[in-house]
Amino acid sequence: MIKLEKIHRNFQVGDQIVHALDDINIIINDGEYVSVMGPSGSGKSTLLNLLGLLDQPSSGKYYLNGGDVTELDEDRQASTRNKNIGFVFQVFHLIPRLTAAENIELPLVLAGVDEEIRKQRVNHALESMNLMERAQHKPPQLSGGQRQRVAIARATIMEPSVLLADEPTGNLDQKAGLNVIETLEQLNQHGITLIVVTHDEALGARSTRSIRMLDGRIESDNTDNKAG
Repeated sequence: MIKLEKIHRNFQVGDQIVHALDDINIIINDGEYVSVMGPSGSGKSTLLNLLGLLDQPSSGKYYLNGGDVTELDEDRQASTRNKNIGFVFQVFHLIPRLTAAENIELPLVLAGVDEEIRKQRVNHALESMNLMERAQHKPPQLSGGQRQRVAIARATIMEPSVLLADEPTGNLDQKAGLNVIETLEQLNQHGITLIVVTHDEALGARSTRSIRMLDGRIESDNTDNKAG
């Protein structure tokens, strides 16, 4: 479970203080499918970075699975992030010189997972993403949709409890984008907590809960069971 209490995130810009997040209070239960929407500058990406432990609040508390992660040092935050949180971005952030399989395997290598276990988990990920025939292709040899599926496989290879997606279909055509979001939704149906930042109203409408932000604050937080 994710719980944010009185979260503020301020930035100094020249002689001005920008309140990127202003008194954010949220509870997100395990397995929820949440979209975060709002205009540019509303605080969506700042919120996602904070949830992903890529940024720290200026004040307030962030509880992840019952523990206060704002009290952890950098090494323990990094360990918590690697074990519990996966990221999918608009730009795929794949390593061009590595094959699809090697990109997916990278988090397992960094975590020191045994080679035989790595091979089994990578093969399973390739099969689940319909990428087995592209396993030895490098990112420039893949379509945009294939690259994003590689990125999703890499993001979930450590079996995180939370998947954060920042405009995951932003660089894809409609067909490839639909394939990617359906892949993310399948992961959610298998129990992963899915949080998607998007400007796309149609994509936001697919979630079972929609949070709208404006000027660093939560403008609305609605659950809609018609999604899925």
